[in-house]
Amino acid sequence: MGLTGLGIAALYAGDATRAWDTPWYAGLPVLCAGLVLAGAAGWIGHRARRRRADRAASSDSSGAPASTSGSHAIR
Repeated sequence: MGLTGLGIAALYAGDATRAWDTPWYAGLPVLCAGLVLAGAAGWIGHRARRRRADRAASSDSSGAPASTSGSHAIR
């Protein structure tokens, strides 16, 4: 989102210095694209963290119950 804000600021700063002519609505598509990209990055990051946590939990056997019957019983 910070890069989106900087992009919009640069867009209107160029207009303010008369380097180019920017219509008033030009910032809206940039803002929408930035929000979509920020949401996608957050979703991807969340999924990656969740997969890593699930993988770590499945490889950890500390919560597994011990066998107390049959030929594998601990004596």
